[in-house]
Amino acid sequence: MQQEMTSRFISTLTKNTVALILAGGRGSRLKSLTDARAKPAVPFGGKFRIIDFPLSNCINSGIRRIGVATQYKSHSLNQHIQRGWGFLRGEFNEFIELWPAQQRVKEDWYKGTADAVFQNLDIMRNIGAEYVLILAGDHIYKMDYGQMLAAHVKNKADLTIACINVPLQDAKAFGVIGVDNEDRVIEFQEKPDHPKALPDNPEQAFASMGIYVFSAAFLYEQLIYDADDSKSEHDFGKDIIPRIIDKYRVYAHRFTDSCVGAKDGNYYWRDVGTVDAYWEANMELTKVTPELNLYDRDWPIWTYQEQLPPAKFVFNNKGRCGMATDSLISGGCIVSGSVINQSVVFSDVRVHSFCEIKDSVILPEVTIGRNVKLNRVVIDKGAEIPEGMEIGFNPEEDKKRFYVTDKGITLVTPAMLGKPTHRIR
Repeated sequence: MQQEMTSRFISTLTKNTVALILAGGRGSRLKSLTDARAKPAVPFGGKFRIIDFPLSNCINSGIRRIGVATQYKSHSLNQHIQRGWGFLRGEFNEFIELWPAQQRVKEDWYKGTADAVFQNLDIMRNIGAEYVLILAGDHIYKMDYGQMLAAHVKNKADLTIACINVPLQDAKAFGVIGVDNEDRVIEFQEKPDHPKALPDNPEQAFASMGIYVFSAAFLYEQLIYDADDSKSEHDFGKDIIPRIIDKYRVYAHRFTDSCVGAKDGNYYWRDVGTVDAYWEANMELTKVTPELNLYDRDWPIWTYQEQLPPAKFVFNNKGRCGMATDSLISGGCIVSGSVINQSVVFSDVRVHSFCEIKDSVILPEVTIGRNVKLNRVVIDKGAEIPEGMEIGFNPEEDKKRFYVTDKGITLVTPAMLGKPTHRIR
């Protein structure tokens, strides 16, 4: 009975919530992967896009009023959401809407995370929700936002910030939080040069995930105040949070309390903001039992499903065998007499004969010619790899044509191969 009452309580909260996903950023650390698309539109995991994860978390949590704030090169993102996320019913007051930067309040584009919300203030007020969930559109994770909303109400909070432990050396890229013994926020440093370690763990810091629950009236009041401040950068981490923690009830919500599918104390959350991190997160999926379970029917990741035939492997001759091991191969692919190992191959890829592909991420609609060898590469959508090319074996040679990371991952795009980029979507 208690569980039923708790579920009903959380369900009521999610119905009274509107989510706003901030999806307007380029993600410049992903280099040429975001030359023609916003970071949330970057493909991930064989058939998904990054934006699918926060959207799926909302739907699975029972939040069905969602705005997606877009700005930078948003066409592919818009198209993906329109095609794959149009199943909600308007007559039930459910929606996933695109909210592009359109100068509704001022004649400016989005200047910061807080400004992106402020410029949609009239839309949000008309929705009439009691709570506002603000999400980043560029992280990979599974989270039950209903648990965070329940904690927000229990604490009578004005703002609740989702937090996670991160290695101290990585904390410079986050907002670092200090809390009291009840997890009330007493200190906040945005991307500090010298982040503070946890009192009980000198190798880790307590960091903001960029996920916020606001009581709606409080949020609108703070956004208006911030918009009138000429010295503000109009950012939650830089301006709003540091200003309010001493005056209002701001609490931390531990990701460990709402992470979905955690195993053996591993709480999966990835910022795939660099080419290395993007490659590593995709490679993790090739493990026998990866930390991120994409096969979980209780918390599925939804996406736009292209109508493609099954993946096909042809030829079983000596020296010319079509096969893949420890790999994810998506629909529409044809692997003709080539060997793929520990790789993620997205939809509609053609691999011609006598190729060897290892530890690689191949995005959709790539064509790989005969006798190609690939090792630790990321091939962007629509690229055509010429016959006999070898990539990932000689970093100095690769750097003459492609982008090579400090960890030796080679990024290849159609433009680097002398092809137009109009197919990148």
